[in-house]
Amino acid sequence: MASMLNHQLSTCAISSSSSTFFNKTNFISSTSSNLSLPLKNPRIQCVANPPAEKTTYTTKVSRNANMAKLQAGYLFPEIARRKAAHMLKYPDAQVISLGIGDTTEPIPEVITAAMAKRAQSLSTIEGYSGYGAEQGEKQLRSAIASTFYKGLGIEEGDIFVSDGAKCDISRLQVLFGSNVTIAVQDPSYPAYVDSGVIMGQTGQFQKDVEKYGKIEYMKCTPENGFFPDLSTVARSDIIFFCSPNNPTGAAATREQLTRLVQFAKDNGSIIVYDSAYSLYISDESPQSIFEIPGAKEVALETSSFSKFAGFTGVRLGWTVVPKELLFSDGFPVAKDFNRIVCTCFNGSSNIPQAGGTACLSPEGVKAMSEVVGFYKENTKIIVDTFNSLGFKVYGGKNAPYVWVYFPGRSSWDVFAEILEKTHIVTTPGSGFGPGGEGFIRVSAFGHRENVLEACRRFKQLYKFISNDESKLLENAWIGKHMVLHLASSRQVYQELGVWSENRPPDNLPQ
Repeated sequence: MASMLNHQLSTCAISSSSSTFFNKTNFISSTSSNLSLPLKNPRIQCVANPPAEKTTYTTKVSRNANMAKLQAGYLFPEIARRKAAHMLKYPDAQVISLGIGDTTEPIPEVITAAMAKRAQSLSTIEGYSGYGAEQGEKQLRSAIASTFYKGLGIEEGDIFVSDGAKCDISRLQVLFGSNVTIAVQDPSYPAYVDSGVIMGQTGQFQKDVEKYGKIEYMKCTPENGFFPDLSTVARSDIIFFCSPNNPTGAAATREQLTRLVQFAKDNGSIIVYDSAYSLYISDESPQSIFEIPGAKEVALETSSFSKFAGFTGVRLGWTVVPKELLFSDGFPVAKDFNRIVCTCFNGSSNIPQAGGTACLSPEGVKAMSEVVGFYKENTKIIVDTFNSLGFKVYGGKNAPYVWVYFPGRSSWDVFAEILEKTHIVTTPGSGFGPGGEGFIRVSAFGHRENVLEACRRFKQLYKFISNDESKLLENAWIGKHMVLHLASSRQVYQELGVWSENRPPDNLPQ
């Protein structure tokens, strides 16, 4: 005990001043010996020994060099991070999210009832099931074929049910391997590019052009109707093509898809066609690539129940790989994809599959149409709002996304401006590729009251001008400022609510 006490005292400096930490009744005691040292007069100041230097252990496994190529974080988690930071800054703000394409309305009861029944049956001997077929339940595969591909030559055996189109995109990248070259629409869903980077299909990121090396970026702009000029596109092994497009909302016409299929045939390429928004098509645009003659020889198609039935959290999708699609050596692509599915995946959960089957019943199809119709109404409200503000607006007709043009401005700057001044989350267009710079994507997925409130805030931020007032003012975005053309006095601008003493309109007549 003496040695223990000596050790304690050897690491302490004794002061006669009163202690901040101890009063007259404080004691340092040893529970092992009941020995107490009263601190009535002296003050004991303990000096901590310097901490031992920490060493970081590392394994001998090298990091996947392709991961280091990725730029910052994946787009949507980065938006979520910025949203969270904003909510910490403004804890009382009503933040409205029109950014990530996540559905908000309840799943129709005809669908949830089927899932609940399947879940409940798992607690019975008769209803229990374990592993199912990796390719999906026969009944669901048959329903997908007859509902979405009727008359197109797609059969039950061509369909692979999955836990979502995004997951299948990564499985397809594994299927094709690291030696293929890829082409993407610009702008396009970022999972195509990022999964290609991770697989080692690309070169390094080139900051001067905001592109990865070895990827063919197919420019899609308002000028070309958001369909690439294929005469300028170099050959690639795999062409990722989404229609209706995320983010622009543009749906390719039958004539355009016919050209795409012929382009793939001429180059011996395979099209990965993403039709996740096909039920939103309002015009005569094809809902499937297989509506185009010859497509089964050069294309496969991936889709999902996420945006059709609100399955973003339930997770259920499918990929169609026609038996006619062959590799250069004549081996069927479907057989290799089947091997990938059997190796990397145990099949979709049986509960979502019950929901998917219910989706494709007559009552389920009607319910899905009503859900899609609700979001399309939201889209029209958003489109009308930005049109009334004088913006150039694209999309919205065949997809739940509105693509708004802010010429001369950084997409992330506009995103930050809208978030800071209106507490609305959007998506910066540049997150979908360099072709998206100057745009923001506004999602129509939201409760109706939130969409209406968001549009009210947009009008407040960008100085809503009524139809009567628009006769007096012509709005145009040039560079970073709104130019107001009117040979009138400052008083007129003040009355219309578009004058700021700190920042008057440009080119104001004196």
